[in-house]
Amino acid sequence: MSVLVLGTVGLDTIKTPFGSRKDILGGSASHFSMAARHFTDVHLSAVIGEDFSPSRIDFFRKKGIGTSSLYKDKGSTFRWKGEYKGSMNCAITLNTALGVLADFKPQLTEKERGIKYIFLANTDPDIQFALLGKLRSPRLVALDSMNYWISNKRSSLLRVLQRVDIFVANEEEARSLTGEANLLKAAKSLRSFGPETILIKKGEHGSFLYSGKFMICLPAFLVEKVVDPTGAGDTFAGGFMGYLAKAGKINQEVLKKAIAYGTVAASFNVEDFGVDRTAALTAGDLRKRMALFGRMVCFDGAKNNHKSVFFA
Repeated sequence: MSVLVLGTVGLDTIKTPFGSRKDILGGSASHFSMAARHFTDVHLSAVIGEDFSPSRIDFFRKKGIGTSSLYKDKGSTFRWKGEYKGSMNCAITLNTALGVLADFKPQLTEKERGIKYIFLANTDPDIQFALLGKLRSPRLVALDSMNYWISNKRSSLLRVLQRVDIFVANEEEARSLTGEANLLKAAKSLRSFGPETILIKKGEHGSFLYSGKFMICLPAFLVEKVVDPTGAGDTFAGGFMGYLAKAGKINQEVLKKAIAYGTVAASFNVEDFGVDRTAALTAGDLRKRMALFGRMVCFDGAKNNHKSVFFA
């Protein structure tokens, strides 16, 4: 199965305690793709400006990412400038320039309209809704958003949530959209907006998934050196959706393993700036850390040893 991701492909300028980078490849769709490609074919639906170099388009193609619906328009590529301080849990946004994203109307090839697994990465909910209208019978649609859209386009976001199977949100977004401080209550409230399943990201404290039938909680995979957290949530989503597409089915165990893969993929993302670490990532790297993660979180007390439910 293939995955279609709608999102941003942009240029980021980032400063952290470990250094700074200017105009590096970023955007929600870029980070998502670097993780999802290890599980399935990935197709991008995004827009770039005239200042986006052909070599960066070739970079996606060399990674096996479909770029038929990566459109170049007149104007400047979406840009984000941010800084991290202290614990680096939250980015300080210094500047956002929408550029060609402001007037983006997604277009798909006939083949891409039939893709069954869809991820609507963080972007304008009106753009997300427009893409849904171009699809033929998707099997699974998941969506991510951010507080900007919750505050400024709440009605548009609620409209698109009615057509989504899985809503992926961080703690702040879940609380902001529902008005609930307790995350379990927030997850229950979010289901009333339409999605059957709610996946809440809690950063270094892991994540939890809530549906009407079960709940899954997993910790984060802690790394010793966090260089740049930008795109960690999108990378998490790429591992999660990529594995679901590969599995071709959805149940409690498949969802648990998908969350674990998302967690592990995100742990690589934070180890370097932009997509530098995930672009170099191999399937072997993922499997090795996944096995370690499985041993870390699945303790069989009766046998007094660690047993992974993810890998034999």
